[in-house]
Amino acid sequence: MAETDADLVQLLRNGQTAALGKLYDRYAGLVYGIALKMLTNAAEAEDLTQEIFLILWQRDTYQASRGSMGSYLSTLTRSRALDRLRVGSNRQRILNQWSDDVGPRNTTVTPFEQASIEERKEYVRKGLAELPEKHRQVLELMYFEGLSQSQISQRLETPLGTVKTWARKGLLQLNQNLKSFQES
Repeated sequence: MAETDADLVQLLRNGQTAALGKLYDRYAGLVYGIALKMLTNAAEAEDLTQEIFLILWQRDTYQASRGSMGSYLSTLTRSRALDRLRVGSNRQRILNQWSDDVGPRNTTVTPFEQASIEERKEYVRKGLAELPEKHRQVLELMYFEGLSQSQISQRLETPLGTVKTWARKGLLQLNQNLKSFQES
């Protein structure tokens, strides 16, 4: 007898993780297809597909009375893909702003402008140096090497959620550090 999605969800809630594998087999193609179409990057789409099934397993938010499993996973995938696109857009905006602030705008830089640039670079170096090592490492990999959070997760052999937390906390602390330098 074929198990329904509701049966598999109930088995999953009862701690039978094999049910997740069956749900993955049924819906991974759908989730991956949506992720790939929205993110246009196979590695990011694979990463998001894993994240969606982790959410299904860990958060227990699916309710059969509110719609089909396919609809639930489609909506969740779309929402998370949009989040990633926003984060990617913000990261690029921050990089552009940072390079505009720190990097020379033209080839003729006055000595005053060069001193100002060097001072800002020093603030950033000091601000990064005051971060906990893991937060600093993640930010350096993101902004200086251009790695995605999933690539950082693989390189550091650390869960993606942890990398995201370190990046967020690191950016918040760096912002505070830079503000305190400007105030002093």
